[in-house]
Amino acid sequence: MGILIDQPAWPAHGTLWSHLVSDASLEELHAFAAAQGVPRRGFDLDHYDVPQSSYDALVAAGAEPVDFRGLVTRLRASGLRVTARERRSRPRGH
Repeated sequence: MGILIDQPAWPAHGTLWSHLVSDASLEELHAFAAAQGVPRRGFDLDHYDVPQSSYDALVAAGAEPVDFRGLVTRLRASGLRVTARERRSRPRGH
């Protein structure tokens, strides 16, 4: 159980982005993100979007690097994954 991060691969706003998740709880995810200075506005229902420039520091702080498939598999297994259907019906930031 822990904090996971995938490789920066998602382009937006002139950079690549990673997903930061917990496979244990949203409380664990929010606490880790806050301790590392990740802005709450980056939270998207089950993950934080974090820029490539933050990747190395987040790994050094304890986030486990995984590939995207591994991240999604562990997030689903935890019961924290928000599906595309659920995403459309829920506001961001909650």
